[in-house]
Amino acid sequence: MKYRLLIWILWPSFLVAGMAEGLLFTVIHPQDLLFFGYHPEVSDEGVYTIGFFVIWTFCAVSSALTAYILPGIESPDNKEIDRGLI
Repeated sequence: MKYRLLIWILWPSFLVAGMAEGLLFTVIHPQDLLFFGYHPEVSDEGVYTIGFFVIWTFCAVSSALTAYILPGIESPDNKEIDRGLI
């Protein structure tokens, strides 16, 4: 069940991160970015990669919090309560 939960969290966040990165870097070019007043010494592909993983991390945290707050389900015989996905 834990592997299934991991896939439920990571796969949707991967898809959303891919779309968000496409939208973000359609509007902003990596050469236009400034970090603390300096241009990064990274290639455009490096900025795309770092941006993707940062966005994916935020999306994964959002999906994990959603999975964490899902309500539990009472079993039919009321002996055991499922505490949700986690």
